[in-house]
Amino acid sequence: QVQLVESGGGLVQAGGSLRLSCAASGLTFSNYAMGWFRQPPGKEQEFVAAISWSGGSTYYADSVKGRFIISRDNAKNSVYLQMNSLKPEDTAVYYCAADRFVGDAARTRTSSYDYWGRGTQVTVSS
Repeated sequence: QVQLVESGGGLVQAGGSLRLSCAASGLTFSNYAMGWFRQPPGKEQEFVAAISWSGGSTYYADSVKGRFIISRDNAKNSVYLQMNSLKPEDTAVYYCAADRFVGDAARTRTSSYDYWGRGTQVTVSS
């Protein structure tokens, strides 16, 4: 059974930082591209960042480019999202997802992803 478990969310002031982690089990982690998505209150889910299976390719939404960094550790079956210079508009539930994508790239559409975590809440106060 595949499980993706996010952690590291919480309440932070604007300008602060948080590091989200996602631990994967039940799958061959290095066979999957990984992504982070978020759902702000009252809005639809949106793409945040993605990373290829090797970590060699990364992708970011324009809204987080230059502030967030996605990384992965295949030996630990984990993917991370370092979030810096947080803004109130970053407030959302953050989800990690796994995509059985062949090739050293990653996709940005939610429909491309096969497995999802339950999410972790990030709240940024002004």
